[in-house]
Amino acid sequence: MPERAPVTGARYHLIRWTGLLGALGLALAAVLGGASPDPPAAGWAVFTSGRGVLSVLAWAAGTAALVWAWWSARHGVPSARWALVTVGLWAVPLLLAPPLASRDIYSYACQGWTYHTGGDPYAGVAGQGCPWLDAVAPLWRDTPAPYGPVFIWLAGLAAAAGVGLTGTVLILRAAAVAGLALVALTLPALARRCGLPGGRALWLTLGCPVVLVHLVSGAHNDALMVGLLVAGLWLLVARPVPPDADGDPPAGGALGRGAAALMPVAAGVLLGLAVAVKVTALVVVPFAVVLAVSGVRRPAALVRAGAAVLSGVVAAVVATSLLVGSGWGWVVGLTRSGDSRQWTSPPTAVGLLIDYLARPVGGAPQAVGVVRMSALVLLAAFLVALWWWVWRGSGPVARWRGPVSRVHGRYLPVGDRGQAVYGAGVALAATVVAAPVFYPWYLVWPLALLAAAAYRTRWFLLPAAVSCFLVLPDGSGVAAMTKAPGTVAMCGLLAVLVVRTATRSPTILRLSRRFVGIVRR
Repeated sequence: MPERAPVTGARYHLIRWTGLLGALGLALAAVLGGASPDPPAAGWAVFTSGRGVLSVLAWAAGTAALVWAWWSARHGVPSARWALVTVGLWAVPLLLAPPLASRDIYSYACQGWTYHTGGDPYAGVAGQGCPWLDAVAPLWRDTPAPYGPVFIWLAGLAAAAGVGLTGTVLILRAAAVAGLALVALTLPALARRCGLPGGRALWLTLGCPVVLVHLVSGAHNDALMVGLLVAGLWLLVARPVPPDADGDPPAGGALGRGAAALMPVAAGVLLGLAVAVKVTALVVVPFAVVLAVSGVRRPAALVRAGAAVLSGVVAAVVATSLLVGSGWGWVVGLTRSGDSRQWTSPPTAVGLLIDYLARPVGGAPQAVGVVRMSALVLLAAFLVALWWWVWRGSGPVARWRGPVSRVHGRYLPVGDRGQAVYGAGVALAATVVAAPVFYPWYLVWPLALLAAAAYRTRWFLLPAAVSCFLVLPDGSGVAAMTKAPGTVAMCGLLAVLVVRTATRSPTILRLSRRFVGIVRR
């Protein structure tokens, strides 16, 4: 494969300022027709509402410019500092404008107000007296909060300190930015321990338009979850390890064995706090246990590492649930997360297509539920196999990750740390694919971990780029407007991917040949 031509300094300048123009366009779209709690004046709604001509044009042009700028530097940036300065410039217009592309921040505000005033956010916010209820999307007013106690407490703190809706929204946005700042602090070191440049990982993650639109502007709590996940995994790779095979002392050996023993517990606490924001973070914990194993990979070492990490996770989840006083209502709230039915979720698209095809004979209204449950069962089986491949250091994980690069010496215990981080990223990506609902900001879950550990990036960067165009400025979903054609398109794409994977997989080809041989006999 020929080497790619290096990006010149002038090209980097073009990338930076084109992206800034895109961010300004998105900020304009947010001002004209973003997810504001107050609708635009009736006379101007055709131009400035979320679907108005001016706001949609500003949104489309701004998104296209931002995606082009991010995609153009996906192979590398001059430095981590350049990436941070560029992303900071892009974020400023979005921080100063109203929320864009989602009304979830008003749900957070009402849930926080309900908790602060002694109500139960896990019973839905409708009927509990929230003064900002009209700003909440109707679909989510009666839905229990699906978030953990840590985020409910933070939302309550924001409602108490913010006094009004505007102040509460600003504090919630500051909390999201704090989660991204945690990513900025820890992701470069995590990427370097995985053998990849820290600046590249920062750029792929923080420079992604999905992050800027949905985490910076929309202030989704996924920013906190991802920040805590990255920080927890960073603690595991930054701790002292036994001498390597050449007898060299471990990096950070001055911290001593006591600190080395406590760091997996501390990492578990950070992972537990991530779970107490959104339970999705639980998928990463088994891979963090593998990452916590230092030295030779033996069952006894796995048990010790698992006990350390899991003790931290359980302590964080139980302690925050008791301190916040929320009990386990947040677990029950997860059962209502599938109320929305959109073709952007592959299992939902398959169920919808079955229902459409069965319409001549009365339809199959239960198809969506059956396919969703089947997808979760397949996901569980895949996660178990994926973890086993990562633990054994065998199977397709290394091949999926890309070409092997030898990481310098003593930072690396027996086994490849990058493979464990990559496995955690793939696990989150599989969770996104198999989830009963999909929103563009879900792609941020695996983005940071894959940016830190994956050599091949197109397969997860391309969906992130496309998903930027799925939500209009006011939060209206393009999927809701294209339900039937979108369903057919998604199922067609799934069929192509399945056939392509089957024809390229050596294992599947071998089993197919055996099956054909048995049939012929």
